[in-house]
Amino acid sequence: MCGGRSSSEYSDAAFVNGRPLGYASSVTKKTGFDVVVIGGGPSGMTAAYFAAKAGADVLLVDSRPSPGEKILLSGGGRCNVLPVSVGPEAYVTDSSPHSLRKILLSWPLEEVRGFLEGPIGLRLIEQKRTGKVFPAGSGGGAEVRDAFIKAIRRTGVKVRGKCRVVDVLPDERRRVVVESGPGIVASHVVVATGGMSYPKTGSTGFGFEIAQRLGHSLIPPYPALVLLYGGTPAHHGLAGLSLPVRLSTGDGNQRTSSVGDFLFTHRGYSGPVVLNAAHAIARWGRAKAAPAAPAMSPRPALRVSWLDRSASDWESVLAPGPGTVRTALSEALPGRLGDVLLDELDLHEAEKSTLRRDDRARILKALSDYELPIRRAGGFGEAEVTGGGVPLGEVLPRTLGSRLVPTVFFCGEVLDAFGPIGGHNFLWAFVTGRLAGSGAASG
Repeated sequence: MCGGRSSSEYSDAAFVNGRPLGYASSVTKKTGFDVVVIGGGPSGMTAAYFAAKAGADVLLVDSRPSPGEKILLSGGGRCNVLPVSVGPEAYVTDSSPHSLRKILLSWPLEEVRGFLEGPIGLRLIEQKRTGKVFPAGSGGGAEVRDAFIKAIRRTGVKVRGKCRVVDVLPDERRRVVVESGPGIVASHVVVATGGMSYPKTGSTGFGFEIAQRLGHSLIPPYPALVLLYGGTPAHHGLAGLSLPVRLSTGDGNQRTSSVGDFLFTHRGYSGPVVLNAAHAIARWGRAKAAPAAPAMSPRPALRVSWLDRSASDWESVLAPGPGTVRTALSEALPGRLGDVLLDELDLHEAEKSTLRRDDRARILKALSDYELPIRRAGGFGEAEVTGGGVPLGEVLPRTLGSRLVPTVFFCGEVLDAFGPIGGHNFLWAFVTGRLAGSGAASG
């Protein structure tokens, strides 16, 4: 039964070589666990591993039958576990960038890779072109999940699946309250419950509820790394077409941009560069839908520079001369896209030799500063990660222990930070899991 203990000592403890983990002598009695980790994702399993390696009696509980279900879905099953390189500026947070940097760089990328290839037992390969690191075998996410489960069991971590935690009461002896059975006795608790993306894997946002009950504030969660809906029927007819672009959002000093592959879909837009920027639209949409929402600024615009070419780059293509504009564009752009853009401007039959100045300017803008006709962003069920969460300023950067409740620690997606696609969010999970697990064991 979830959370239950018999009257005999160690009835729920982990055993190594026939003796309970933490066993001192036949007269030493110990009840409960030094550390209970709530959530069996990559951050939770990493936290459990490092807590156990520090000598703690550790219990990992997960609402699903087995830990790591979300890992199975990562990267379409291939499981991109790390980036080839990393910079803190690539991450998104409402918290202090200095705090994020301090946390992220506490465990260098090469050492994280050494952890995965050493104690966890994975073989990894790099894709230089994409900047991604994958497991070398054919198992993908299952390979990563299974390796982690074996590693934490080797350290003596006890794992309980189908165990739904309903509350954390830091002032109670049985401070981890479960849905069925008596609460779990724990000296320290690590909250590694994930965000709200992929809710079918158990990511329900419960960790945010725990944080707020404990007195923490919360950056309102929003879907991130998610596709965008919208576009015209003509755009939907381009479904499957992919090309490199520069995608920008914001204006003036607030303008940000990135370069990557862009994909037209039957319902809107996707591709790495879209997923990395879509949180701006998702966050705006959730704020607008909130009860008693204040007056909102206009929806953020996403502007595309096709092929990452500026207006001046395109000017030579449109220079006066023989032939049509359509023919000139088809030599650079995919023909179908050029046709759609010119049709929208009603310039499909335009000749280069007779192109008026204002029409030339309109075409240049469509090529270098095209505003996507977006309707909305996808929801949490489609998002790869969750933005928002517990502010980084409310945890101690060296241990990720709560500044409000010393016995509680946070890690992974429940914290206010996420990175772009390409293994950055796995890296955040590993780094924060290590800090929280080690911190909880030494607390």
